[in-house]
Amino acid sequence: MAIEDLISSVPTGLWIGGEERQAASTFNVLDPSDDQVLATVADATAADAVAALDAACAVQAEWAATAPRKRGEILRSVFEKITERADDIAALMTLEMGKVLAESKGEVAYGAEFFRWFSEEAVRIGGRFTPAPAGTGRILVTKQAVGPCYAITPWNFPLAMGTRKMGPAFAAGCTMIVKPAQETPLTMLLLAKLMDEAGLPKGVLSVLPTSNPGAVTSALVDDGRLRKLTFTGSTGVGKALVKQSADKLLRTSMELGGNAPFIVFDDADVDAAVDGAILAKMRNGGEACTAANRFHVANSVREEFTDKLVKRMSEFTLGKGIDPASTLGPLINSKQVSTVTELVSDAVSKGATVAVGGVAPGGPGNFYPATVLADVPADARILKEEIFGPVAPITGFDTEDEGVAAANNTEYGLAAYVYTQSLDRALRVAEGIQSGMVGINRGVISDAAAPFGGIKESGFGREGGIEGIDEYLDTKYIALTR
Repeated sequence: MAIEDLISSVPTGLWIGGEERQAASTFNVLDPSDDQVLATVADATAADAVAALDAACAVQAEWAATAPRKRGEILRSVFEKITERADDIAALMTLEMGKVLAESKGEVAYGAEFFRWFSEEAVRIGGRFTPAPAGTGRILVTKQAVGPCYAITPWNFPLAMGTRKMGPAFAAGCTMIVKPAQETPLTMLLLAKLMDEAGLPKGVLSVLPTSNPGAVTSALVDDGRLRKLTFTGSTGVGKALVKQSADKLLRTSMELGGNAPFIVFDDADVDAAVDGAILAKMRNGGEACTAANRFHVANSVREEFTDKLVKRMSEFTLGKGIDPASTLGPLINSKQVSTVTELVSDAVSKGATVAVGGVAPGGPGNFYPATVLADVPADARILKEEIFGPVAPITGFDTEDEGVAAANNTEYGLAAYVYTQSLDRALRVAEGIQSGMVGINRGVISDAAAPFGGIKESGFGREGGIEGIDEYLDTKYIALTR
């Protein structure tokens, strides 16, 4: 489909109660490769948020009472609809977010999988029936939908960060309002249209693009009818949302920032570690909360690892994501380019060496090259702050204890990567790493069938796996007489 036709096929109004609605004002969505306007979309207000919650509440009871098999069949139909339109969704995602087409196609497959996985989990919501220990009656435990939910999704994965929330919510019988990131609302609006075509009942999903997220969020969080808030984004914003939600004691799940260590031990297969490093660092151009943020490499193999990583990083071709020849697209905006530039400059000023890359090319678009920093000192900001860009800072260690201590020297705890050929060491280190997820000899760990989430200041709650649906269910105990 031609780009103009693709853009014109996307709803650009508010999506409320299964229908497109216009708004009093609009805002522009830009292509990060050249900062040109892709589309103009409706700008939701607090009043629009209340209208979306009205629509969600109107059908909540009916949707929760819908047979689990029926809910599952609808989710399966959504999976098939996304798969059918995969090329169009990928192209749209690349246009508004910047990632290369291959990355977007991978996200479409990953994002769609949450609807297939939770279509199967919808019929497996369990409970229990047991005698009371005292012999005075029976204990019946059942699970019920939490109720209307509000999801705030980030710009870096415009499809998957929404499907990871919608899949379990809809399987559990919850309605949902989604506020996509201002930078990337088009993918979510197209998804809403496709879900309507796949048979999702009207009112179960609303999508509110907005340039004023504070007003929209306050209108929903302060309304007693909302029962769940789920957020993916920065730790700072997540903390503010948890505080804001406390007044109504909302159920919350927070998938927040990361500072993932990538540990290469002296017994690692270095070539395999470099392969994994490319996946863990360069997936999504480094703009991922699970991206390897700092590389702790045993000193005995550090030079070999660095040389081989530099060679691989130098092979990336910087360019527009929509260009099939590109293997690394732009960052999301100029602010992110400035952030990455500052972190690299700080590291260099403290003694790090730029082994490849390290300088933004300038000109139109928000580009930054694949970069490797060697001999990064412990006090460099880049070892402490989330980079969200294609930069790999390398530092060394001598003993296993030193490697684990360096990995744990952060307030974050989302993902970690470990390379070793020793099973004993792999299990020992995985248990010692303070992280919600650990990859052993692999650079990609996300899976719809696995629980995704972190500890410490990376948040709480899990998305995906059999655990994911519990985030949208309340447990009810019913006491029965003998």
